[in-house]
Amino acid sequence: MELFDQWGTKHAGLFTFPHSQKHIGLYQRFGFWPRFLTAITSKPVKQITSAMRWARFSEVSTGERDDVLSACREVTDALYEGLDVASEIRAVAAQNLGDTVLLWDDDRLMALAVCHVGPGTEAGGDVCYIKFGAVRPGSTAEQHFSNLLDACEEMAFAQHVSRLRAGVNTARHEAYRHMLARGFRTDIQGVVMSRPNEAGYNRPGVYLLDDWR
Repeated sequence: MELFDQWGTKHAGLFTFPHSQKHIGLYQRFGFWPRFLTAITSKPVKQITSAMRWARFSEVSTGERDDVLSACREVTDALYEGLDVASEIRAVAAQNLGDTVLLWDDDRLMALAVCHVGPGTEAGGDVCYIKFGAVRPGSTAEQHFSNLLDACEEMAFAQHVSRLRAGVNTARHEAYRHMLARGFRTDIQGVVMSRPNEAGYNRPGVYLLDDWR
């Protein structure tokens, strides 16, 4: 906890078992408080074509990558100030763990999804796992969320895996309902605990996918 304070961490969180009083009680002693459930969901992969232009981060030239990472930070920062997954995007690229899907509207980045694919990654065999996905807020966010899921499924099909997996917090009610409507079903669920006890980006109107396990 002292390191979090030294680093100036605004919001820390973890995922634990909702039925375990011991786990929840232990983490409460360190200032983490239970909030909404996170559903770890999956669906079978089908052949699909996204309606919007998308690209893979692996296709971006070395000279343009910093600009793309800045565009990613602009999207995530709009959802929660300071939220930045650039290091995760770089790690996936450097370690060949999968790829990051980039959804564009003309020259403006509207959404991104950091994906692990297949054995030797957090996805496991025969799975494309959206470790983190985010959509720029606004009136078109739900449509872009749908298009982002299409793009991830299109990539998963191209990678010859049979299942698409992603986590979504139920406090993001619209995103959660959209996932269920698209055929995602809950494999496991846990409760997220936050320090301090505030919503962060787990709130209605936010179209974001993540998994704090």
